[in-house]
Amino acid sequence: MTTAQGTLGANVMHFARVLRRAGLPVGPAEAIVAQQALGLIDISDRNEARAALRAAMIHRREHTDVFDQAFGLFWRALSGAGLAVALPDAGEILERPPAASRRVAEAMASPHDAQPRPHDEPPTTDAVRGVSDRERLQRMDFETMGAAEIATAKADIRRLTLPLNLRRTRRLRADPIGPVTDLRRTIQASLRHGGEILAIARNRRVSRPPPLVVLCDISGSMAPYAQILLHFLHAVTNDRDRVHVFLFGTRLTNITRQLRHRDPEVAFQLVAHVVPDWSGGTRIGETLAAFNRLWARRVLGQGAVVLLITDGLDRPRDDDGSGQLAEAMDRLYRSCRRLIWLNPLLRWSGFEPKSQGARAILPHVDEFRPIHNLDSLRALVALLSRPAPARAGAAWSDRRGS
Repeated sequence: MTTAQGTLGANVMHFARVLRRAGLPVGPAEAIVAQQALGLIDISDRNEARAALRAAMIHRREHTDVFDQAFGLFWRALSGAGLAVALPDAGEILERPPAASRRVAEAMASPHDAQPRPHDEPPTTDAVRGVSDRERLQRMDFETMGAAEIATAKADIRRLTLPLNLRRTRRLRADPIGPVTDLRRTIQASLRHGGEILAIARNRRVSRPPPLVVLCDISGSMAPYAQILLHFLHAVTNDRDRVHVFLFGTRLTNITRQLRHRDPEVAFQLVAHVVPDWSGGTRIGETLAAFNRLWARRVLGQGAVVLLITDGLDRPRDDDGSGQLAEAMDRLYRSCRRLIWLNPLLRWSGFEPKSQGARAILPHVDEFRPIHNLDSLRALVALLSRPAPARAGAAWSDRRGS
């Protein structure tokens, strides 16, 4: 191996470690393929090098922002200084970088840069600092989290459970002390004894949690939140049955089957393969109309609870988009027992639903809550663990039948 090839391989390994510390699943296999890909192109061409590294190292569309930031610093270091130059440190990042740049800056910072703690520091400081850091993490916006904070938040999210009150269904199961007499089974049992009834068969109604249906917006304005909320949806899907998850941007995609995989990384790779419109535009009215037409009758039975996660920024194809959205929301509201709108923009105290999409959605929801940090997720869990309040006006069954 020549010196140039060895230096190139070392820099590729360095770049792979930076991406891995920034939270991307990049391993030795990706680094080897990336080095082979760079050997097949003109490495002096920035676009070719970027395309080759992205094809070899990136498997999920939502990781492209972090990759682009890391590659920009990587190329800036290599250009004009040769292959052996080291990547720049975090000090060269802008004063207020976006979230992807901040994660890359943290990944590029050397672990030896931290100043050692004085030996005479009181031993209780670590405990106090740990509690303070945890409290700060609970209130931190998902969009402003760094790589380490996102990893900690994902671990906390996986430990969340989502209880829902049991509801009585129409299905019956055999129970010797049940309150419902089963005349058919009683007569069938008597035939084995010459028609003499020796025991009365009884049943009891089955109680089970209602279905949970999640409609999550993955458009460009919601992408920073949708990425981490997928971990919450994955945990919920694997923790309970009758959970249905749909993603929508410009089209509707059912990802329930993909999220059933126990390994979250494998589940998210499967999701990336079936979702074609990540970080694109938003057509809330069209996608909700498609859900009502194709899925509502299948998944909204037995008092389903619907979580609508979107910022309400709709971009319809025509001028009547707000009317279509209002009509779709009205039908969705009438088809479920509880409809909760989760909006990350509600974290601002002065937020007002001024967009046409937000004004069309708001009259047709039971709850309007923020979803932007761990505290808001825990508040959602607490909300769903309480009995649903009665809807104003007509009863739910009357609304659905009207």
